[in-house]
Amino acid sequence: MCEMSQENNNPGVKKLPVAEAIGTVLAHDITEIRPGEFKGRAFRKGHIIRKQDVARLRCLGKEHLYVLNIAEDEMHEDDAAYALANALMGEGVKIKGEPKEGKINIIACTDGLLRIKKDALLAFNMLGDVMCATLHGNTLVKEGQTVAGTRAIPLIVKRDMVRAAVRIGEGAQGIIEVKRMRRPRTGIVITGNEVYYGRVKDAFSSVIHDKIKAVGGEVVGIYYAPDDQSFIRSRLEELIHAGADLLITTGGMSVDPDDVTRFAIGNLGASDITYGSAVLPGSMFLVAYLERPSGVSGEMSGEATSELFSPHASPIPILGIPACGMYARTTVFDLLLPRVLAGEKIGRQELAELGHGGLCIKCEVCNYPVCPFGKC
Repeated sequence: MCEMSQENNNPGVKKLPVAEAIGTVLAHDITEIRPGEFKGRAFRKGHIIRKQDVARLRCLGKEHLYVLNIAEDEMHEDDAAYALANALMGEGVKIKGEPKEGKINIIACTDGLLRIKKDALLAFNMLGDVMCATLHGNTLVKEGQTVAGTRAIPLIVKRDMVRAAVRIGEGAQGIIEVKRMRRPRTGIVITGNEVYYGRVKDAFSSVIHDKIKAVGGEVVGIYYAPDDQSFIRSRLEELIHAGADLLITTGGMSVDPDDVTRFAIGNLGASDITYGSAVLPGSMFLVAYLERPSGVSGEMSGEATSELFSPHASPIPILGIPACGMYARTTVFDLLLPRVLAGEKIGRQELAELGHGGLCIKCEVCNYPVCPFGKC
């Protein structure tokens, strides 16, 4: 069996004697090793060979070089990487540095929620000679974190292939983006006769407080309420007047006769109420939206006040957490809170899509979010 040469594998690559390579473009890195002193790159792929380089190349043991022979309808992998990355990027991301071996990384330029347009990414990768690999969508990322990498797979790629990939990215208006999350002013109503009357110690408030703090939010008030619709509704109204732009209720989400929390939310005037999610733990989760009332007064100032009184202000999300939120470290609430804060409207489809990957395997030591929970 005969061994294929690099030149045969890559039609755009030619093998030349060093002395004849002056003015051509080096197709590969060349390493220099000085024992005990240095080991690293002496010549970078893409370097244009000069007359003064010939002697040094020979000292490095090079009598022949692979050089690029790029036709008009072709692109070097590094040039292609820039074009691909620019087409892939939406808001909140940027290119990191220069291509390395034809690959270029895309990083977050802000803390936020990574969003991936999966259908467009699949179409991009189906082209064949280009690729992009990303983190899972809906992952919380930090500024400077690598969220994706892209490259042209061959050293020299057809321009038409790159153009097709760029059209997909531009048509999707960016396949990769990082959404900033707003810092919520959160109002919490913990429901249940057993807690309200002191028969059972509250286990919800500290859990929710810590999770709101972890996303940079604040808690403007916590109320306790018995299983009484009008009482729960009144406490929610008070929290709105206090400036809450996110409402959270706990308990009262099952089918027992005393579980009335979701009915209180409906009586508050909430719309787009969706009850039930394809997640375990968290199947009895509720999400709803409440239009901001006009003429509301409260202890608010600055940006929060102007937003509350704006006729174009977005609705207040209401998240109803079932009892699992007390004892399960990670639930549907952890999956959806960042998405709500990034401005996504959650409805039946979003809750149903969580079914693939929505089963927590309850590891002895929880490593969420570095785990498959909530990912598909």
